[in-house]
Amino acid sequence: MASLYEKYQLRQVINAAGRMTALGVSTPAEPVIAQVTAGLKHYFEMDDLVDKTGNYIAQLLGVESAVVVSCASAGIAQSVAAIITKDDNDLLLNLHCSDKSVPREIILPKGHNVNFGAPVATMITLGGGKVIEAGFANECSAAQIADKITPQTAAILYIKSHHAVQKSMLTVADAADIAQTHNLPLIVDAAAEEDLTLYYRQGADLVIYSGAKAIEGPTSGLVIGKQTYVEWVKRQRHGIGRAMKMGKEGILGLTLAIENHLNQTKETGAEMVTRMTPFIEKLNRITGVSAKVVWDSAGRDIARTEITFNEQRIGRNTFEILAQLRQGNIAIYFREYKANEGRIEVDIRSVTPMQLSTIAMEIRRVVMGRK
Repeated sequence: MASLYEKYQLRQVINAAGRMTALGVSTPAEPVIAQVTAGLKHYFEMDDLVDKTGNYIAQLLGVESAVVVSCASAGIAQSVAAIITKDDNDLLLNLHCSDKSVPREIILPKGHNVNFGAPVATMITLGGGKVIEAGFANECSAAQIADKITPQTAAILYIKSHHAVQKSMLTVADAADIAQTHNLPLIVDAAAEEDLTLYYRQGADLVIYSGAKAIEGPTSGLVIGKQTYVEWVKRQRHGIGRAMKMGKEGILGLTLAIENHLNQTKETGAEMVTRMTPFIEKLNRITGVSAKVVWDSAGRDIARTEITFNEQRIGRNTFEILAQLRQGNIAIYFREYKANEGRIEVDIRSVTPMQLSTIAMEIRRVVMGRK
């Protein structure tokens, strides 16, 4: 029987970029795959399934309420819509065409208004909100958030991501204090974060996660938070959430993946360093290449290999090198955010030792291939 790669003429991939949507995010464990398959084979009352799995997840996490959504992006849009519409049935059904005067402004730090594969601002607008940026691209304080609050403010949004500016930014706890002082909800997008209760404990009213990243479930999202707010998010399945509906198999798969995530022993950053050390040694023996350990810029316990290319010595720029590495028999993808500086990162969480050897050999082949 032909493999999926052969049948559809797809290229095999080594994912050294991390849990990226563009590469299919992650590969769920076999029990989660089995749960997805079982879910496909049965019927459920979908509202009941959404409510009962949400209750089960909330109990696992020790939070007031939870709901599975189709992805973290949908979680942002539906959370914004929930805060705006609340219990108003007319607004629920006519979110974008209603002329009702209700607060629609969503305040977020300017450095958090990023493109994560789609713009954060687009998700806010999809949810019926109006983006209000606070601070500057390189700083945002609690006072700068507070200065933007008006009677038209619906919520404060905080993006916890490596995509967002890290320096001179208020913390989630700071944002929660401002939100509570002004009786506003705080929404935190924590899509790739591993701790599923940290920001809830720090005072966020709604926290959004990707189900397929750190949790390693099927394509999905999770929204946890205060009971009232989560109930408003659930109502969106009859509004904009209809276009983002989650299938029974994904709901059940993510529920089990969350349970597994809480119980499994995770690879530590120190263990990652041990695993990548022979790889770094191989890279440092390649002329024009240097490699070292770096740590996750968003503060997670994730170690990566940073590779620097001496472009002048190699005779081509980093973008050309990366293009060649993607065009081989196996396409190799890296974290390329600093490629303009001649640097890339290797995320080894989804990479086997054999694949690390392949990466080193391919880099040697490409770098040494033209002198």
